[in-house]
Amino acid sequence: MQIIPTLELMDGRCVSLDKGDLRQPIIWHVDPIATAQSFAAAGASVMRITDFDAIKGAENGPNSAIIIEIIRQAGISVQVAGGMRSAQNVTDWINLGAAQVVVGSLAAHAPDTVLELSKFHPAMIMLSLDVYQGHLMTNGWRNRASFTAEAVLAAYGDAPLAGVVMTDIDSDIDEVDAKLGVISGLASMVSHPVVAGGVVRNLDDVARLKYVANISGALVGRALFRKNLDLCDALAMAHPEAEEVASFI
Repeated sequence: MQIIPTLELMDGRCVSLDKGDLRQPIIWHVDPIATAQSFAAAGASVMRITDFDAIKGAENGPNSAIIIEIIRQAGISVQVAGGMRSAQNVTDWINLGAAQVVVGSLAAHAPDTVLELSKFHPAMIMLSLDVYQGHLMTNGWRNRASFTAEAVLAAYGDAPLAGVVMTDIDSDIDEVDAKLGVISGLASMVSHPVVAGGVVRNLDDVARLKYVANISGALVGRALFRKNLDLCDALAMAHPEAEEVASFI
């Protein structure tokens, strides 16, 4: 299983959200570029950056330059998420060096556009589904969609996506022990790699996820900044255990 450390940026600073509220971010007084480099030093092969200002509607906001520098300097692959409202947004970030671009609302509202993007950029587009109380949410968890997560997944069938990120908002905002039923149920419907979001608080959660069928990765962010989880430990826990090999004499 792959562990994907995350940075969430607002006004050029690393933040986390309390119950998904963009108005009152928790600010972490760390350098974003140095933090990204520390992920690489710990052994991560990929990281994710979410631009909350872009989610709020800012075009080329204060985080763009930081994200570009992280892509250039982090030393690992970078997924970029947040505010991907058009095919041009997605293409621009791919041209700037993003390993994958994460699309949520655009994927839900304009599947034809995202399907075309996935064909032009195979294995570089990641679908993002955020589920709250059984309902698909869009626009940074602010709007309830009129269609289901299952319908969105069906629309993408065998499209050449890099994977699907599934976030259980209930678990994320309540910060309870990982509730894996929602994510594992949706994951069973797709053939793409599935990354779980919103369910990792500590090392025990990583251990649980490791044995859930159809889940190939997990996002880890707030737990790292709160020191509830060490990235090196999480990576070691997620690594496949060597199987015993019978010896023949």
